[in-house]
Amino acid sequence: MSTRLHNGKMWTKLFLTALSLLSLSGKTFSQTTQTTTAIQGTSAENLAAESPTLDKATLDNVIQYALKHQPLIQQSVIDQRVVENTIKSKLADWYPQINFNYNLQHNFAVQTSIIGGNPVKLGVDNTSAAQFSLTQSIFNRDLLLANRSQNDVRQQASQTITNNKIAVAANVAKAFYAVLSTKQQISVAEGDIIRLKKSLKDAKSNYDAGTADKIDYKRVTITLNNTMATKASNEELLKARLQALKSLMGYPVDKPLEITYEPTQMENEIALDTTQKVEVQNRIEYQQLQTLKRLREADLNYSKWAYLPSVSLNGAYNLNFLNNSFGDLYTRNYPNSFANLTLALPIFQGGKRKINTNTAEWQIKRLNLDMVNLKNSVNNEYQQALATYKSNLTVFLSQKENMELAKEVYDLVQMQYRSGIKTYLEVITAETDLRSARINYYNTLYLLLSSKIDVQKSLGQLNY
Repeated sequence: MSTRLHNGKMWTKLFLTALSLLSLSGKTFSQTTQTTTAIQGTSAENLAAESPTLDKATLDNVIQYALKHQPLIQQSVIDQRVVENTIKSKLADWYPQINFNYNLQHNFAVQTSIIGGNPVKLGVDNTSAAQFSLTQSIFNRDLLLANRSQNDVRQQASQTITNNKIAVAANVAKAFYAVLSTKQQISVAEGDIIRLKKSLKDAKSNYDAGTADKIDYKRVTITLNNTMATKASNEELLKARLQALKSLMGYPVDKPLEITYEPTQMENEIALDTTQKVEVQNRIEYQQLQTLKRLREADLNYSKWAYLPSVSLNGAYNLNFLNNSFGDLYTRNYPNSFANLTLALPIFQGGKRKINTNTAEWQIKRLNLDMVNLKNSVNNEYQQALATYKSNLTVFLSQKENMELAKEVYDLVQMQYRSGIKTYLEVITAETDLRSARINYYNTLYLLLSSKIDVQKSLGQLNY
């Protein structure tokens, strides 16, 4: 009866212990699964969510849209969050680490030893143990490095986002201007086609009335056909440039994008102070190198800290159950517990500390040369961008004057032709000059604005 009672108690304890372990494991797994599912669900929702469209696609709106929806920017933001979680994971080692271990063992043959000439069994048939352990790191160089470099690591991730935003904004603005240039060429062609159709009608009427030969209206027909072909070509080019702009923006490829612009306002935006001096400290690339240098210096200190000791506090409480009878295994406990302070002091590492320190110093020297090289590259980039801007500005001013003169010439020749003073060939020539002048004007305007972006970028004035 006593044995049955003991067996019942033992199995009850064993069942409750197993149930509690399964419950704890299930709860942990459930929490982990819920967290993982929540994260995956959020990511899935973000990926599945359809990107919005723009009703008014001005340059500022297009850039802001790209800074929010461009995949490269989104990846940089995700990378920043991963970095933040990595930092938290490293710093979590400062907190106490608590663990639980459980063991159940049956010995088919207990170890035997000879003591005093007699064989003695060392142990029992059944053993079970449960351990609660605690480890607290007091000091080690890994934790010291994580604590001191966390701000620089965060800043490095943030600067990567800024650098990508600047690159995306500059590329989007240039693509925007390329679309405008093509749209303006199409607009010029549409106006020319309207005028040419009217001229063709007048030339045909004059030919039918016998006041002019067929050369005039055939020349108009040739010019009209060429203009219509150019317009069709530019329309196809516009489709390609719009898709390129959408790609840079992260815009839905199957959604319309209506560009909105004000030519007069854009012409007012071409001004730029060409007397500015380059301040390399304003460039995000230089700021990234400065942050990287601080991280390299932290690595150098980490290598020097190799002689420092590691100190930790450890403790455990053990529940030990020993019995030859499996049914009576959990009837009696032989607990033990301990606490200890561990100090590990490196004495000789084969010269590894000196080698790693020397390597870290060389990496810093190399990084200093990268900073010098960047400074030279920035100066060269600025001079090239400024020269391009000044050249485009000169061309733009001349093309603007040419457009105004071509308009005056065309109006005068058209009036003289109707008065019978000029031939229609001169009208065609004036029409061609006006069309070329207008196209050149808009092309140089957008080239000038694009070169202005390059100058601002080289000066480090594009900040997002």
